[in-house]
Amino acid sequence: MKILGFDIGGSGIKAAIVDTKIGELISERHRIATPKPATPEAVTKVVQEMVAHFNWKKAVGCSFPTTIVDGQCIHSGNLSEKWLNVKVDKLFKKATKLPFYVSNDADLAGLSEVSLGAGKNEKGVTIVITIGTGIGSGLFYDGKLIPNLELGKMLHSDGKIIEYYTADSVRKKQDLSLKEWALRFDELLNYVRIVFSPSLIILGGGISKKYDDFKQYLTTDVNVKVAEFRNNAGIIGAAMYAHKRIKD
Repeated sequence: MKILGFDIGGSGIKAAIVDTKIGELISERHRIATPKPATPEAVTKVVQEMVAHFNWKKAVGCSFPTTIVDGQCIHSGNLSEKWLNVKVDKLFKKATKLPFYVSNDADLAGLSEVSLGAGKNEKGVTIVITIGTGIGSGLFYDGKLIPNLELGKMLHSDGKIIEYYTADSVRKKQDLSLKEWALRFDELLNYVRIVFSPSLIILGGGISKKYDDFKQYLTTDVNVKVAEFRNNAGIIGAAMYAHKRIKD
């Protein structure tokens, strides 16, 4: 099935038409910078522009960068506090007159990887960690999603939220070397190993492209792979999620 997939992030809103059977983009990926501030009204306007760009008339899948339960944002995330308690699916449906299927971005990036990418056929616990403006995470057991794991919201040893210590945006803001950042991220990976005993950790987000340059600083003994779909994982997973919801 061909479905339009959205990936809404802290820095950019991306979309493309996806062949959900093979997990491939069958259109050029279109990107618009995330508005500042990223209020519901401002982001909805970009969503409308995106739909018009693709001249799309059918269902849409959408990866959204915060905790989503039944289409509702229950945490404000890194966009705007005004998103709290907003029914994101209904908001976008009303604006575009199209059905929207919305879920957490890391969950949906993980869905694409576990179904067709780096985690295909993996047994046991697989955790997908997306590293960008914040830290996103998806938890899977024998390929089945256990939604809304928020590793980035755990507390660091200093009592502060850990994504404010390990996100890629923090690396850039504090001008950390790749080694300095990787040693911080290694703390998160080792905590994940202790708590969840995963058989596989999949890393996504823009910095995952630098994995070969920082993997020597990671000490965890868990198998770590880079997301095969890289920055397209959220788009592909969103389309796959919509496909599944339509079938159900």
